[in-house]
Amino acid sequence: MTNTFPKTRLRRNRKSPWIRDLVAQNSLLPQDLILPLFVIEGKNKEEKISHLPDVSRFSIDGIIKKAKEARALGIPALMLFPVIDQKLKNADGKEAKNRKNLICRAIAEIKNAVPEIGVIADVALDPYTSHGHDGIVDAAGYVENDATIEILCEQALAQAEAGCDVIAPSDMMDGRIGVIRDALDDSGFVNTAIMSYAVKYASSFYGPFRHAVGSANNLKKSDKKTYQMDFRNSAEAMREIELDVLEGADMIIVKPGMPYLDIVSQASQNFKLPIISYQVSGEYAMLKFAAEHGAFDFDAAFYESLMSFKRAGASAIISYGAIAAAKKMADF
Repeated sequence: MTNTFPKTRLRRNRKSPWIRDLVAQNSLLPQDLILPLFVIEGKNKEEKISHLPDVSRFSIDGIIKKAKEARALGIPALMLFPVIDQKLKNADGKEAKNRKNLICRAIAEIKNAVPEIGVIADVALDPYTSHGHDGIVDAAGYVENDATIEILCEQALAQAEAGCDVIAPSDMMDGRIGVIRDALDDSGFVNTAIMSYAVKYASSFYGPFRHAVGSANNLKKSDKKTYQMDFRNSAEAMREIELDVLEGADMIIVKPGMPYLDIVSQASQNFKLPIISYQVSGEYAMLKFAAEHGAFDFDAAFYESLMSFKRAGASAIISYGAIAAAKKMADF
């Protein structure tokens, strides 16, 4: 057998931990992670999220504690999502452009307390609208593109003035990156980056997030398919990225994550700028609920899921388990 068997035996490079580490193509470090956080009003408040195990909403003081913990672990950035009182929501989401709203106050206090951590702020109207959509809705129920962009610009400027490092438009309106870039530049925020949700699919995997920010009840049975992408399409995703790059995006988000690794791979091969994968709430919750029912060890499965993003070509990963992953990385 030794005379006829191939001389190349791939198992030689797998025979021990040190050699597997030596020849590994991809690695995962805390600096590859972005931690999303939900901000609520009040002091010393924490609210567990039933749809999202081991994830909570925090008041600003709690968010600052999380920011300090994340930075100590080597996680470079937070992504903030506000949970807005229903009384402040209306049809046009005008609270989004209030310079003293919850998210702007959170940004300012985080940057004051933990200036070395990056703060990424979501730009979209769904946390602020009474109907739960990401923009202004006309009489027929259609989200108006250009009217929405006008408010998004004011929202982005309010966040930049508060000290936000990165603006992340997640609304999926056509042309909004270029308009927001111009607005930021004209107001002197030339160094405020844009991390565009260029590829955001109309996905069922956002369910726990919508419950977390309180937009699920407002959205009711409506959907976002007229502005978020059709999950049957991939070539269209490349067109979306190309347009946002031309309009001035500095980084690109692909959302959701694991069901769309083919899109991450295509994007990383076609565009030479950072591609960020978002492991969304439904993906994270699935892993948690499966582990709770004994399907697998959560830490091992979670680490494997994060590595899949790096293998596909992602520069960084947004994940609700970023702190847990950073703590466990040495074990893997």
